[in-house]
Amino acid sequence: MSKGTLYTLPLLALLLGHSGPLSAEEAPTRPECIAPAKPGGGFDLTCKLLQVSLQESGALDKPMRITYMPGGVGAVAYNAIVAQRPAEAGTVVAFSGGSLLNLAQGKFGRYTVDDVRWVAAVATDYGMIAVRHDAPYQNLKALVDAMQTDPSSVVIGAGASIGSQDWMKVAMLAKQAGIDPRKMRYVAFEGGGESVTALMGNHVQAISGDFSEIIPYLSSNKMRVLAVFAKTRLPGELGAIPTAKEQGYDLEWPVIRGFYLGPKVSEADYQWWKQTFDKLLQSDRFKAQRDQRALFEFNLTGQPLDEYVKAQVAEYRQQARAFGLAK
Repeated sequence: MSKGTLYTLPLLALLLGHSGPLSAEEAPTRPECIAPAKPGGGFDLTCKLLQVSLQESGALDKPMRITYMPGGVGAVAYNAIVAQRPAEAGTVVAFSGGSLLNLAQGKFGRYTVDDVRWVAAVATDYGMIAVRHDAPYQNLKALVDAMQTDPSSVVIGAGASIGSQDWMKVAMLAKQAGIDPRKMRYVAFEGGGESVTALMGNHVQAISGDFSEIIPYLSSNKMRVLAVFAKTRLPGELGAIPTAKEQGYDLEWPVIRGFYLGPKVSEADYQWWKQTFDKLLQSDRFKAQRDQRALFEFNLTGQPLDEYVKAQVAEYRQQARAFGLAK
């Protein structure tokens, strides 16, 4: 830059690689969805749902890229957005019920549920427990019976550590069956994709995860879902899979899927995302994409979502306390 050269603010921002605040009508110029895990799990699924839906709707001028940021079921991504990238208008981060459970237990470090801007919930998923197609367990009772006889004989894999929602699901199941959850053999992986790979390789005997993560494996008959943790059976062909409740275990575990923004994203930028999600959630194309991924309707945006998230974190904290996992 030569001495005396003058630049307008927009041009200077372009030269520096940054864009100024967006108006409520302008789409982000560098859209990105952060999936806080390795490829193949529920966060990846959530980002890809948004990526495809935004492209189909024409809401973005440029394709949305997906960035994988594994670590602590969302902890690394949460800390990065709050501390290092708090004002990025084009960056949304996928979250799930597992993220909220970890927040309830203080696993995101010094940051709390109040430190990001919750923008949209786009679907719900359900917990499930599955085994290989050639496993000896034909139903949930058979698996629980084996755990009762010898808790160490069944190695359960999941995409998160002890205290996570995947652990909580089987811990609650074990508790109802009179099994001490501390005696379970539980192996934590970094994301649902890794736990499925471990099951396919026969390194674990069962996996606790989210139903949408194992849909690709059902059509090839590589896996058997012993139970889905929903109130009633799922619709359509998925209705062949029994619930835990009908097999005698009072266990439901819905899994919210949605997105948040950094804490310093402007109100105009926040409103662009909120309005875009409001339109998206009502579109037939989005609903078709959601259905293809075995996700189910759960639409909340803006302030109602913020209130829901904070209430859910409080409820999860109570559940975690019952297992000595939260103060």
